[in-house]
Formats: sequence, C-alpha cells, structure tokens
Amino acid sequence: MIPDIESIKTLADLRKSGWKSVSVKEEMRRNLIRKMQAGQPVFQGMVGYEKTVIPQLQNAILSGHDIILLGLRGQGKTRMLRMLVDFLDPWMPIVEGSEINDDPYHPISRYAREIVARYDGDTRVSWVPAHERYAEKLATPDTTVADLVGDIDPIKAATRKLALSDEEVINFGLIPRTHRGIFAINELPDLQPRIQVALLNIMQERDIQIRGFNVRVPVDVCMVFSANPEDYTNRGNIITPLKDRIDSQIITHYPKSIDIGIQITSQEARVERKDAPRVVIPHYVREIVEQVAFEARESEYIDQKSGVSTRMTITAMENVVSAAERRAYSNDEAETVVRVSDIYYAVPALTGKLELVYEGEQEGAVSVAQHLIGKAVSKIFKKYFPDPQRKSRPGKEADVTYKTVLDWFSAGNGVSLPDNLSSEGYKKRLMEVDGLTDLVNKHAPTDDEHARLAMMDLVLEGLHQHSMLSKDDLDENRTYTDLVGSMLGSLGGFDDEEFQ
Repeated sequence: MIPDIESIKTLADLRKSGWKSVSVKEEMRRNLIRKMQAGQPVFQGMVGYEKTVIPQLQNAILSGHDIILLGLRGQGKTRMLRMLVDFLDPWMPIVEGSEINDDPYHPISRYAREIVARYDGDTRVSWVPAHERYAEKLATPDTTVADLVGDIDPIKAATRKLALSDEEVINFGLIPRTHRGIFAINELPDLQPRIQVALLNIMQERDIQIRGFNVRVPVDVCMVFSANPEDYTNRGNIITPLKDRIDSQIITHYPKSIDIGIQITSQEARVERKDAPRVVIPHYVREIVEQVAFEARESEYIDQKSGVSTRMTITAMENVVSAAERRAYSNDEAETVVRVSDIYYAVPALTGKLELVYEGEQEGAVSVAQHLIGKAVSKIFKKYFPDPQRKSRPGKEADVTYKTVLDWFSAGNGVSLPDNLSSEGYKKRLMEVDGLTDLVNKHAPTDDEHARLAMMDLVLEGLHQHSMLSKDDLDENRTYTDLVGSMLGSLGGFDDEEFQ
C-alpha cells in the first residue's frame, strides 16, 4: 500500500492510514516479489548477468541476507548495489527531526522515544524517499569506528551543557543514520581489521555499541559489500568472523561473449553526441574493441589477478569515435565512417587500465596495447574472411583468395591512407586496389557503401597482421606496400658500395 503522504502529518494520521511497519529486509523481499509477479524487470541494464548474478541476488533478497559482491574491477558491483534501492518503498515515515530515521511505531533513539512519549498521536511525522535510505562508504585506511558507528561528541555536550554520560551527546555514525535502509561498504578488504570487528555486532546481533555507554541501539539495516578477490589485493583481507556473518557471497564476472560485451559498451559508451557529425560504426569495429579486452584477459603481459575492466572497452570506443569525429571536423563533413586507423587511437584508453607484469613492463604499455589491438584485428578479420595463412590441401591448387590484391602490391603499387583523409579520398584510394572490391563483395557482401569501404580497409590491415603486406605508420599516415619489396628496400640496392 502506497500511503497518501500529503495527508499524513502525525502519528495518529499514520495509525488511521493502516500503514504497517516491517523490517527493511522484509520490505525488500515484498517489493521484489511484487515486481516478479508483475513481470517487471529487475536490475535493468545489467547485461550478461541474467542467468548468473541476478538470480543469485534475487535469492539473497528473498532470503533476507546481507550480501557481498566479489569480483574483479569493472564488473558493475557498485552499480548493482545502488540498484537495490529499487526494492524499497517509495516513501518511509519517520519521527520528524530524528537523526536516525526513527520508526514512529518503534522509536529507538532517546530523542524520538521522548517525543513519542510526550505527544503520542500528535507526534509529527515526516517522509523519507527511497534514495535517501541508501548510504555508501568507500573503505579507506583512515576510516574509523566513529565514522561507521558513532562516538561521543564533546562539542555537543558543551553546547547543550550536558554530561558526557548523557545519551544525548552521542554522535551517530553512518550506519545508524541509515537505520531502516541499505548501507554499502565498497572495497571491504581495505577496511582495517580492527574496524571490521566493529561490524560484527551489527551483522549478528543487529545493534551498535557506542563506547562509554552501557546502551545498545538496535538498528534495522541491510548490509551489503563489494570486494575484489582476496588474492588480488595486498592491502588487506576480510576477517574470518565477518566473512562468516555475511550470508550470501555472489561472484561477478566479465562478459562471457563478444556479443554481450558489445551490448554493454553500446549501452554505456557516449558515442551519440549532440550537434556533432554522424559517425558510422561498422559492426566489425565494435567486435574488435571487445576482442581487445578478451585478448587482454588472456595475455601473458597482463596481470590477470588485477583484471581488465569493462570500463576499458567503453572508453576505448569513445576514443575511436572521437578520432573519426575529429577527422569529420577537419574535412567539414557531416558524416564519416570509423576506419582501422581510428581503432589505434584507443591506445590511451588501454594503457591506463592494464596492469602489466614484468614482461609487459619490458615491452612498454603502448607497445602492449598496440599488440593487443593487432591480435584483435587478426581474429575478427578471420571471422569475415579466409585465413590468409591457411594451407591448401594436398592435390589442390594453392589458395587464390588474396592473389589479385597481393599481385597488385607486388607490382610495386601501394596505398597511402592518412588519418585525416577525406571520405572521398578514402574511397578513391581503396577502390584503386585491384581485386579488393570483389574480395569484399564475395566474402562480406553489403549494400551499404560505408560498410563496404570499412571492410576493404579491414582486409588491408588483416593482411598486414598476417605478415602478407608491409605497413608504415608514421606521422598519422599509414601506407600499405608489398612485404617482400619493403624488406628488400630496407636492405638497400645491390649497387651499393658494400656489394661492390
């Protein structure tokens, strides 16, 4: 039942309305059940968790559990915790003026108890919206028990001329101020063990103890946490008694497929920009950006205990689109298509999000990022076109898929594609390569000219990644030439002095 909060101003009004008080976990359970029975989505936008994390979270809420989400960085843990607010009632009544959201029916602070005892039905009631019933604390080394639970406030005592033994001098911490709500602690292992001990009573006995007072305050709060696996962080761990009191430990994960990764990046990346040129993103570009993350999660250069955040692909896609957008502005074009060269502008989005092991540090962050992009290009290229290095079967003619294209380069031709080349120039130079259009029409046919040109570009880069074409990439200009000719050219002519 959603109460008419405009008409309920006092405790007497609240009693007449029929509103009933329930615990926060029962409230969450009740609202989850309503959503499921009505067929409403839960944790909307959390792509890839529909059959794994979300059902486990639903079970935990139905069970009335305190929850920890355990997983590597960039797996949406904090977002999911914040979405728990969706399972709270839109409004909640409290004793007006209460610091800790006192239930008018069951006040726990001294202030609220005295107000209700004095005024009874005339006690003023105010309403708190759901989003104000969620509080969050990032665990940091300087976090104290006073921050979370509370402490004596000598200034309050002096101002009000109260004795330090008076319950009124208590300054409540974040957790009691979230009474009848949800309290989240991010990166729990970073919380010092002695501070974690202060949470034990809250998790089990459901109350808080303030030093210097022989009083326990029963708080009604759903405790939720996030953490990286303990073998990742050296900053600390979760003490065993606290881990034992957390009812449900739910393991999060990275996208399990390229398609899911594309959905997440498309949902989160800022690529539709107001009053900007239209940037066409070929599907293979989206696949390459996601494949980079999959390559990174298997790379020997990357610290796999650290993980590769999905934020990397989001920011990478934004950089890719920005590179194309910058070119459109330079050429005063209203529309452009993402090219292979634009993908390499994602490097700055990668280098800051990859934790390198020793071998990776030796190679350098930029080189590792470029290497990962190259491997991703190679893999996605072979999804659309035959493997250039495949061996023909005995008794069969050699594979001729790329013969016309490679013969054109072998004849001494080359194609130069500056990063800021206009769309018309881009098209003209790609169309000059013999056999390139026919190759794309055969293996990746499309009626969209943008997609066709992008595929032609992919073929050149794919052949380079398979060591069948040479590429010079200098001063924002990439030039593809014959590999053998390029190698001989680098050795110098045979009429040089050293050969005479």
